[in-house]
Amino acid sequence: MDSLPRLGEAGVGEKGLRESGVQTLDRSVAILDTIARLGPCSLADLVRDTGLARPTAHRLAVALERHALVVRDREGRFGLGARLVGWGAAAGGALALGEPARAILARLSAETGESAQLFVREGDQRVCVAMHERASGLRDTVPLGAVLPLTKGSGGRVLLAWAEDRDRFDVDEAVLATVRRTGWAATVGEREAGVASVSAPVRVGDHVVAAIGVSGPDGRLGRNPGPRFSGPVLSAAADLALARGGTVTAP
Repeated sequence: MDSLPRLGEAGVGEKGLRESGVQTLDRSVAILDTIARLGPCSLADLVRDTGLARPTAHRLAVALERHALVVRDREGRFGLGARLVGWGAAAGGALALGEPARAILARLSAETGESAQLFVREGDQRVCVAMHERASGLRDTVPLGAVLPLTKGSGGRVLLAWAEDRDRFDVDEAVLATVRRTGWAATVGEREAGVASVSAPVRVGDHVVAAIGVSGPDGRLGRNPGPRFSGPVLSAAADLALARGGTVTAP
């Protein structure tokens, strides 16, 4: 894996760090990169490898520690934190889902005539990690990488319905219980006026790892889109689960 350039290497700013225009971010990433390459580091190690002033390196390392991005061992050395493990697992899972999802989303879109998306949870939000737009006509565009709330829309309901921390969110538990019972969710005008959607969970083992669904104008999907679109969406969810090594289970 390529690492950030260090002091004296080509392609860096005058202080030896890659420039993005956000100095604090550049310096924080340099600290994380140093720890990733060298293993647990003392403050002196960080100063020597990054070229940062000692007070700056200390301030940033402590800030990263508060966010659980680094931890300190008994000797006071900084190591990578468990939060990075979680982020890495989420990113890896999203990438692993995205590749087989492309063909499945294309098929779902062709079968329903609507746009199809795949969402994964990222913290208290959901992110579109794959999508297929309908070929023509009025579209409901959800861009790749779009960040949407967990509390609005059928995809959010699906990701929350089986979440252990669902009681933290302002969503009626009776609504989520219905999603768990039926195995799918449908909403009309909840996330955006005039937009309807139907989604189902993608299960790998005992975990819901994503929500797959279709969305479009309520004038096409109707005011009660669930009965019409849940079948194709559930089938697509099962196909993606099988592609990821999961098993098809009842809702």
